[in-house]
Amino acid sequence: MIAAWLLGLPVVAVPAAVLARLAARRPQRGAVILAVAGGLLMVGATVLLVLTLSGGAASAASVSAGAAAAHAASTTGGGNSAALIGAAIAVAGSTIGAGIAVAYTGAAALAAMSERPELFGRAMVVVGLAGGIAIYGLIIGIILVGKA
Repeated sequence: MIAAWLLGLPVVAVPAAVLARLAARRPQRGAVILAVAGGLLMVGATVLLVLTLSGGAASAASVSAGAAAAHAASTTGGGNSAALIGAAIAVAGSTIGAGIAVAYTGAAALAAMSERPELFGRAMVVVGLAGGIAIYGLIIGIILVGKA
């Protein structure tokens, strides 16, 4: 199961690196390039997830029915895949949410600091709190992986 992720990592990472380089070369089209990169990464991650989850069922198909049930119970650990998918969703959702929150609070903080520079400390605290959302998701992800 891990081999599919390790083999698929370059398939996801190489296009992301290429699109990041294109975004750096053409900043005026950066939003479009980043949207395309996000879509491609989502499609690639979905394909890898499907390949990983279907790999256990394909290997168990050649075994008899009783041995297949025992094999499935030993490889999944009675719900490991659900906990790992839940951890991935928690980390991804909180990271995306934190990115959106930091974008809005950072823009507002910069606007406020341009008028009153003495607000730097307060503004950075608010931006830091918005970034803390990602840490909460990471903690939930670690707890779920520990339960798997």
